[in-house]
Amino acid sequence: MRVLMIYCHPRPDSFAAALRDAARRALEAKGHEVELRDLYAEGFDPALSAEERGRYHSVTDNLAGVEDHVASLQRADALLLVHPTWWYGMPAMLKGWFDRVWAPGVAFRLGDGAITPLLTNIKRIGVITTYGSPRWLLWYIGHPDRKLVNRGIRRLCAPRCRTDWYTLTRMDHRSRDECAAFLARVEREMARW
Repeated sequence: MRVLMIYCHPRPDSFAAALRDAARRALEAKGHEVELRDLYAEGFDPALSAEERGRYHSVTDNLAGVEDHVASLQRADALLLVHPTWWYGMPAMLKGWFDRVWAPGVAFRLGDGAITPLLTNIKRIGVITTYGSPRWLLWYIGHPDRKLVNRGIRRLCAPRCRTDWYTLTRMDHRSRDECAAFLARVEREMARW
């Protein structure tokens, strides 16, 4: 399986980087082809400029500057997002990746009424993330990040696209042993893909 891993964290020494490495190691050990896109290391520009927004609905012109990301997305069988959750959602850099790369003609086609999904090559989405919040608070506010992925992003993929969530809550209060246990869990789960 070709897995597109989108990694989003500004610090190379972060726990998210350790999660990225554990996931990649396990996937490659199982024979999967992993294409890593590190948004911060690449200097990805998440801002949709006025010019880009002006050509957003022009399918032939709306990919200028992100063609390589589109090609990565269109080659993938699975998408794996590795990022922290900040303010109950994905970091702005990652949100900007969706804004600029998941454009008309790539992720969807506008039609009468609903949109038509175009990323039917993606049959599985995984999210590896950490939260500062406790689990009950995420439940209380309605898991906005899960809703975005499960109800919005997944809809643009294969009809029976599977989503998997691997989360560590209360990140700021976890011991080294608890973090190590989560890393081991991520590696085990990725080895089952």
